[in-house]
Amino acid sequence: MNNPNPVQANGARRRGLLILGLVVAVCAVAYAARWWLVARHFQSTDDAYVGGDVVQITSEAPGTVIALNADDTQSVQRGQALVQLDPADANVAVGNAEANLARAVRQVRTQFSTEAQLKAQIAQRRVELKRAQDDYQRRAGLAGDGAVSGEELSHAKDAIADMRAALDAANEQLDATAAQVDGTTLQNNPQVLAAEAGVRDAALASRRTQIAAPVSGVVAHRSVQIGQRVAPGTPLMAVVPLDDVWVDANFKEVQLRNMRVGQPVTLRADLYGGAADYHGKVAGLSAGSGSAFALLPSQNASGNWIKIVQRVPVRVVLDPNELKAHPLRIGLSMTAEVDISDISGPLVASQVRSVPQPQQASIGADPAIEARIAQIIADNSSQAASAAARLTSGSGQP
Repeated sequence: MNNPNPVQANGARRRGLLILGLVVAVCAVAYAARWWLVARHFQSTDDAYVGGDVVQITSEAPGTVIALNADDTQSVQRGQALVQLDPADANVAVGNAEANLARAVRQVRTQFSTEAQLKAQIAQRRVELKRAQDDYQRRAGLAGDGAVSGEELSHAKDAIADMRAALDAANEQLDATAAQVDGTTLQNNPQVLAAEAGVRDAALASRRTQIAAPVSGVVAHRSVQIGQRVAPGTPLMAVVPLDDVWVDANFKEVQLRNMRVGQPVTLRADLYGGAADYHGKVAGLSAGSGSAFALLPSQNASGNWIKIVQRVPVRVVLDPNELKAHPLRIGLSMTAEVDISDISGPLVASQVRSVPQPQQASIGADPAIEARIAQIIADNSSQAASAAARLTSGSGQP
């Protein structure tokens, strides 16, 4: 056998090493170029999860559940009835409150009438006192001639004292009555206002026997059953608005140097794989790392300390149209990639939510309740009573 030429073998080896070196150099240059032109402008993480509001549905009034109109996994609309409580007790309370309002109106009417009556009595007492004083003066002039006995003169003097005492008593009674109605009318009297508040409170309790959905979403964690007696504050179920979810992406602290509010984010859900991409924006960075808000925060002031890179949650808002096309669920895994090329945005978000959450209207401003209160006052006012009296008297005529 012929041995290969050592010179040729060394040349081939050098060529191979040179080619390998050139390939490595080209790859390094390509990687450096890609990092400089593209990769350094992006930060990515697969430690991201879908988050959202979990609206707890609780009872604001005690009662027995007589109907359930929604169950787990079902979609509900804002204002849709979810749970119905037995309204019997609440209806009785409403009737009692309306009766108290009518009674208060009539009592205030009586107080106004009593004030006018007392003023008339005071005027009468003053006339009687003046008459008694005149009688005494006449008898005192005749007493020197012996025309009037001393006993009669004493009785006249006593009559003056009686009339003055009666006048003082009437004045005191008038002051007591005026203190209750002075500076008020039938509509703004404190007794009537307190009774009106009682009607509103009873109506509010009656409305609360029907528990409605405060937001649109999907029902979860239903724990209430028909026939169950619930107390105020008892959790019944939850409603999750899936059209307003977000993503909490946990980035390492070394990745946050150029991260700003408003930067575009590309996301992908493990649920859909590569079939759906989501596009969102950075809404804000958390005020602390995940370990800082943990139930048992780590204590680094110890002898054996090892530095661990911390992660900070970054809130990412999603495109509503993409969410509608590919719905997400709370807790799903996501991958997020943030474009950090534009660092002109703020470091701290001034407002995370772009749309305020809907709130239920106050029951105190319900026009139906206010109309009912006005009707009760009108039915028990002096004008209504006078009209009823005239109708009654007119119907008795032949």
